[in-house]
Amino acid sequence: MFQEILKQAWTSLRRQPVRSCLTMAGIVWGIVAVTLLLAYGTSFRRVLMSTFDAFGKDVIICWPGTTSDQAGGERAGQKVKLEQTDVDEIRANAPLVKKLCPETVKSLDISHDQNFANTAIRGVCTDYGQMRNEIPNEGRWLTEDDQVNRRHVIFLGALLKKKLFAGLPAIDETVRINGMRFTVVGTMGRKFADSAYFASDDESAWIPYTTAGDLWDTKSASVLVATPISFAFEVPAERQILAALADRQHFSPTDKRAVQFIGMSEFRPIMEGISYGLEFLLLFVGMLTLGIGGVGVMNIMLVTVNERVREIGLRRALGARRRHIRMQFLAEALALTLAGGLAGMLLSVVIGASIGTLPFLGPAYEDTTGAVDIHMHVSWEILVASMVVLIVVGVLSGLVPAMRAARLDPVEALRYE
Repeated sequence: MFQEILKQAWTSLRRQPVRSCLTMAGIVWGIVAVTLLLAYGTSFRRVLMSTFDAFGKDVIICWPGTTSDQAGGERAGQKVKLEQTDVDEIRANAPLVKKLCPETVKSLDISHDQNFANTAIRGVCTDYGQMRNEIPNEGRWLTEDDQVNRRHVIFLGALLKKKLFAGLPAIDETVRINGMRFTVVGTMGRKFADSAYFASDDESAWIPYTTAGDLWDTKSASVLVATPISFAFEVPAERQILAALADRQHFSPTDKRAVQFIGMSEFRPIMEGISYGLEFLLLFVGMLTLGIGGVGVMNIMLVTVNERVREIGLRRALGARRRHIRMQFLAEALALTLAGGLAGMLLSVVIGASIGTLPFLGPAYEDTTGAVDIHMHVSWEILVASMVVLIVVGVLSGLVPAMRAARLDPVEALRYE
């Protein structure tokens, strides 16, 4: 029965080929709009979230400040210092903190042969690379042996490597920091991060925290970098860090000026809201365009019902039930929308491949690789989502004409002129 209904629907559409093709043109245009806008929105969200996550997932940066509340007999206005004792205190009394790393930063001159730069030299621990997504492109990251043995080794950001080595290999080469020799053990590829502190990671250099003591006073860290056991525990982890520092340095555990926290999970809902909001807006615009095509299908199907009133009456008189009439006209509407939709999907794949890449953040980062630009790639997921939207539009477009045809009185339909 279902195959017979489809066969009748196809035969009906072939009676008016020009009208059917013009009707499908609206569906083709609508599905192209939906598919390409979804491709744009998906790529936009991917780039936006990748630049956000590049800073480091679930990372908390702890900045020392000045006390504002008197506690424990201490006067307000004391500067908070982040020393090794504080690090040990936090590790012992803050179970929600998974990893903790002191970081000391100094802006110093670094050179290789005749090439020179003044940038942030960061003394860090071994876990810092994983916490902050400092992934080696060549060589390796700093190791525990480097820390223990106070080795003069250095890890370079992408732009700093380019300044010092001008595209030449850097691994095992020597650079000088304030006249002191350091061996390059690793370099990082370009890191497209939308946030940074002290200096861009691409322009920074990292050395073991213990080795940094050979260049400047590292008794107090510049900041503490922490990671909670889960992003859901970021705020409680911050409270535990503040309480541990307050207990050792004798200030109020509610003093928000003593230590300031910058956490990534605090801003993640904002970034996700922006990206998903834009993607939904683009989908809505595409659906409106496809909806216009659906209205065209509905109008043509209503005209078809009026043209075939006597045929409907004859079928009812020969024993066809209302559901048979309803299914036939619904199948014709779906055949129109699906045929136009499949043609539109094929066209959207061709258009997307022809467009390729659209500028987004590439000019801001002076990058020509397209890593942070919009890629108009029509994926299978997008095609499936477009098909779902298409089927919904097809059903809604054919439902009203199908219900109208099914409600016709057989006797009155046979008399219709």
